[in-house]
Amino acid sequence: MKIVGISGSIVGSKTKTTMNYVAEEITKKYPDADFTLLDLADYQIQFSDGRNYLEYAGDTGYVTKTIMEADAIVIGTPIFQASIPATLKNIFDLLPVNAFRDKVISMFVTAGSAKHYLVIEQQLKPIISYMKGQIVQSYVFIEEKDFHQKKIVNDDVFFRIERLVEDTIVLTETYTKIREAKEDKYDF
Repeated sequence: MKIVGISGSIVGSKTKTTMNYVAEEITKKYPDADFTLLDLADYQIQFSDGRNYLEYAGDTGYVTKTIMEADAIVIGTPIFQASIPATLKNIFDLLPVNAFRDKVISMFVTAGSAKHYLVIEQQLKPIISYMKGQIVQSYVFIEEKDFHQKKIVNDDVFFRIERLVEDTIVLTETYTKIREAKEDKYDF
């Protein structure tokens, strides 16, 4: 099972801190899973210009192809100005409309305000649904107060992340079995 974690911003530390914990949790509890972290701060990504994702080279090509090959994706994003960062939106724009078909998508958000939970409900989930993703319904919402000196300090956040990882794995395995059973009905 290929799992890709997308740290959806090129600035700040909270999303990366949380994604590192997600990566740690996956590799510790699910060693057979192939986890790849795509921290968008580490790549020079071109703006989408409407080409097929396979036509991009360099970092842009690597990032889009890695996402397309994944079975599951964990998206981590901060909320800036009551919206997702442009860097994350650009990733969605680089991919085809059905990029998330047969993929399980889970999410966590780092935000400065409790009201920013609306962004995941009104912006991120609709984009993922439009791109045909199977959404893990319970996401992790982390506020400023849950961090101190670039570390998560709220034990409840750790429990919610552990559950998010578990739900992501279980749903991915379940959807894979359902797809395989469906494909086995055909004698090709």
